[in-house]
Amino acid sequence: MIAYLSGTARSVRADTVIVLAGGVGRIVTIAPGHAARMHEGQEIELHTELVVREDSLTLYGFETAHARSVFRTLLTVSGVGPKLAMAVLAVLGADGVAAAVAAEDAKALTAVPGIGAKGAARMLLELTGKLPADAVLPGATVAAAPAPGDQVVEALVGLGWKDAQAERAVADVRAATPDADVSALLKDALRMLGGPR
Repeated sequence: MIAYLSGTARSVRADTVIVLAGGVGRIVTIAPGHAARMHEGQEIELHTELVVREDSLTLYGFETAHARSVFRTLLTVSGVGPKLAMAVLAVLGADGVAAAVAAEDAKALTAVPGIGAKGAARMLLELTGKLPADAVLPGATVAAAPAPGDQVVEALVGLGWKDAQAERAVADVRAATPDADVSALLKDALRMLGGPR
């Protein structure tokens, strides 16, 4: 198993990076926020988890061993695969997940796209007492979920638009439909920008 990678970032995308180490490039799936802070040529270190499926081998990368540990624990929940576990970490962060579970805060979990009320309740039930001992930190609080507009701007930038274009499109859509959720906001912003790149 590959537990740790250190090397040069190549081909940084919205949710993947190629890590060049020892003449070999490995594709690593990472959180969009993590990718946004990377640039090509940067020396990076990632704690990794190799997820083996019948038809694929996928390497997931994390900034800390703690985040990787929370990811592993999320995978033990029925119905939670690696993509959803990464989404949970992207929205709440490792400490936010621990705090949400400790506080039995289903609302925090439903802020993650793809998790409804039933899924949040199941996660709380199955995660209670399972998070790593270092995950529940004294005074930890649930990180405020990013505003839907911020999530959509990040997604649009990840798809190739400039920050200013993405922010303008999201602002225009928010003005027209202030109560739009993330998926509706993204769909309308993409339509305004002319579809995916």
